[in-house]
Amino acid sequence: CKWFCTYVSIARPEAARPVSARNVRRLLSFQRYLHSSRFFHGIPASNPLGYILDDDFTGQAKLMLQKVGNWNFDIFLFDRLTNGNSLVNLTFHLFNTYGLIELFQLDMVKLRRFLVMIQEDYHCQNPYHNAVHAADVTQAMYCYLQEPKLAETLTSCDILLGLLAAATHDLDHPGVNQPFLIKTDHYLAALYKNSSVLENHHWKSAVGLLRESDLLSHLPTEDRLNMEERLGSLILATDISRQNDYLSEFRTHLDKGELCLTNGGHRHFILQMALKCADICNPCRPWKLSKQWSEKVTEEFFHQGDIERKHNLEVTPLCDRQSNSVANIQIGFMAYVVEPLFVEWSRFSDTRLSMTMMSHLSLNKQGWKEGKDKQEASSSRVSEEQRTPATKDSNSKVLPQGSKGS
Repeated sequence: CKWFCTYVSIARPEAARPVSARNVRRLLSFQRYLHSSRFFHGIPASNPLGYILDDDFTGQAKLMLQKVGNWNFDIFLFDRLTNGNSLVNLTFHLFNTYGLIELFQLDMVKLRRFLVMIQEDYHCQNPYHNAVHAADVTQAMYCYLQEPKLAETLTSCDILLGLLAAATHDLDHPGVNQPFLIKTDHYLAALYKNSSVLENHHWKSAVGLLRESDLLSHLPTEDRLNMEERLGSLILATDISRQNDYLSEFRTHLDKGELCLTNGGHRHFILQMALKCADICNPCRPWKLSKQWSEKVTEEFFHQGDIERKHNLEVTPLCDRQSNSVANIQIGFMAYVVEPLFVEWSRFSDTRLSMTMMSHLSLNKQGWKEGKDKQEASSSRVSEEQRTPATKDSNSKVLPQGSKGS
């Protein structure tokens, strides 16, 4: 424990910043990981990575990670099996799978600490934009990185940045959207001049944690700054307000057949598109998983609408629970946002995974439409039943006052 205290005092000097509740949570989380590791108990391991993996995963969680590239991967179950540490454990596993720890000479203690800080900086009270969503996006990103066109051409640096961007793409998300921050004069809106406010914040937060953890401090300064910039470019691509710009460029590249993945710029663009797909892939998951995500994101939308109504602000249309439903929101989202993007992705990567995603998308859209029709039919019957007694009463004979029937 003396080594641990010395490490913490060097990495995060007390005089440099006040101790916040979040910093204390990070410290305790990291300390828990250290004490559960064989390495820090002085027990040697034949596999240099095994001491971290073996003690931190339950048997079932480890079995799940053997199928981490399966599109049916249940991130909700994995999060329960890892006691709420799905983002830390999944991302560490993927770094290990790709050999990134050795390739980039990453310190495993710094890496674990960095991942714990990321997980802690997601707001667990957000129904949707939380660490489980980040873990889900990271798993989806891994599936895309495994696709033949990408697996054959991506460099180790591309893979490292793709996984980092997926894990941090919504870091410190406040649970409300950009228009809300702008109309409430939030300091972030002023800081980023009302442009990609949340995405800029996620990027800068990620860079802050990279520097705080010293994860890449051993790399040359120029390389480190370049990686930070490329990370930002990936995260900024998730701004949904710029969806049409990216989609139009993607479609043009495909129409002209000019994408060449030996070109670094083209590879980076495909990483941007892969992250965009991973970020909104929920409607392309099996119904059991997709439905849960749909309900969670709608709950977050409606919570924002409730706040807006409470403070006499204009209620954002998608966030108004009085005029919207999960089905309505999802049907529109699938038709106008998800489907156009995944149609183009399927053109680029015509594989079994793409066919599977498009099949789920079609089935899920039909499922929400059928649910909406049933709900409307049920509401119509209820309204009819409520009107029927009133109609009968209005046609009944009115007895004069004082009669035997009164």
